[in-house]
Amino acid sequence: MSAHVPANVVIRLAADGDAAAVAVIYNHYVRHTLVTFEEEDVSAATMAERMRDVRTAGLPWLVAEHEDRLVGYAYATKWKPRHGYRFSVETSVYLAHDMGGRGIGSALYAVLLPQLATAGFRTAQGGIALPNDASVRLHEKFGFRKVAEFPEIGIKFGQWTPVGYWQKRFVSP
Repeated sequence: MSAHVPANVVIRLAADGDAAAVAVIYNHYVRHTLVTFEEEDVSAATMAERMRDVRTAGLPWLVAEHEDRLVGYAYATKWKPRHGYRFSVETSVYLAHDMGGRGIGSALYAVLLPQLATAGFRTAQGGIALPNDASVRLHEKFGFRKVAEFPEIGIKFGQWTPVGYWQKRFVSP
């Protein structure tokens, strides 16, 4: 998939100074949705630490800017800490709550996923709290296929929620 970027959107590697804006985007989902099971706002300092951990692991954390505003981000983390999982990552993408449907999530994945493939990863996993049609469409657009669903695995706002996992293989078996 080519890296088509919507007009006036810049995709770049995240910098330490992006942590506050990333936290604002993420905390909307913490407060108002089941997308994440985190229940307390994340401080800019905590987000900066998370971003550094990703970069220290040699993995990308990308941000999208539109008209000098950070409007989204995507990153990869190690799938699991055990050495046997070293060729697998989990990906995440978040957009400012008012920026969905503009191709920004696709632009982020169109840059992130080839970086992961080039780095030698075999698979990427995306966990999606269900239902979430927009996230399912995004993942499937980029070749992820549903491989698992865990019913009632997370609870937030008093609501038990299933989580599905979608997987993309960079190397065919």
